[in-house]
Amino acid sequence: MAANGASCEQPQKRAGAKDKQNGRSTDLSIRERRQKDKEERLSLVLWRRPVITLRYFLLETLIKLKEWTFKLWQRRGTVSLFLVLCSASYLAYYTEGTHQQYVQYLEKKFLWCAYWVGLGILSSVGLGTGLHTFLLYLGPHIASVTLAAYECGSTDFPEPPYPDQIICPQDEVDGNISLFSIMSKVRLEACMWGAGTAIGELPPYFMARAARQSGADPDDEDYEEFEEMLEQAEGAQDFVTRAKLGVQHMVQKVGFFGILACASIPNPLFDLAGITCGHFLVPFWTFFGATLIGKAIIKMHIQVGGGGGGLFLIFLFVL
Repeated sequence: MAANGASCEQPQKRAGAKDKQNGRSTDLSIRERRQKDKEERLSLVLWRRPVITLRYFLLETLIKLKEWTFKLWQRRGTVSLFLVLCSASYLAYYTEGTHQQYVQYLEKKFLWCAYWVGLGILSSVGLGTGLHTFLLYLGPHIASVTLAAYECGSTDFPEPPYPDQIICPQDEVDGNISLFSIMSKVRLEACMWGAGTAIGELPPYFMARAARQSGADPDDEDYEEFEEMLEQAEGAQDFVTRAKLGVQHMVQKVGFFGILACASIPNPLFDLAGITCGHFLVPFWTFFGATLIGKAIIKMHIQVGGGGGGLFLIFLFVL
């Protein structure tokens, strides 16, 4: 009986070993197939396989155009209203009349705001490699307005865009200049610059979101590598790595208010927040709304109050 029991157990053990071998071979074949697919995707570049690359590009373009046309058709009321507004604006711009002074005023304001929005985009675009337009443009502008306000004793000089020489008001002024009055004078430029920095944070978000939606799933090797990288980074002791993990955890767990907190303070690691939000498919308006409020409203008042005052003191020291 014992011999028979032993003989019965041996085939079961052998079968289990075979099952394990089959499972390993299946995993290896899946990994090999994924690796092959990945290499094939990486080889789809214009200088290696131009015909197939252009073919897929045209097909993807047609698919996107079809999707956008369908979405526009679903929102045809909004599209019709937008076209009517554009037509009315065109007629008002090119039709002579007494309204031209208001049109010119709006045009001047629009170009002035677009100028500062563009500088804000240049400051934050490029994953931290953007142009420091705050130190080069916005900071000196705040300092020049501050100097002019103290020289004139008032902030009642012409509205932006300022002339080359700021003209002080001819009426008598009391000379009481406060930080809040100067902030009110430069609030439009500062908020437009902050809105531009919020727009500049969108490319990392869209790239990470597109990469996640292009076929990545929890079983994908790229996703597994990403998780392994996070696990290894959690054991790191350097300050930069821990700060990056702190930003990521705050954005991932807290959501809107976590993004708002990270965007409301001078944070050179905020690009990681955009990548994290895109990777974990945070809704667009949640990310952009929190970023816009944090950068264009909260952070800009901090920078205008602190940075503008500091630049003013530096200018006084230099002079």
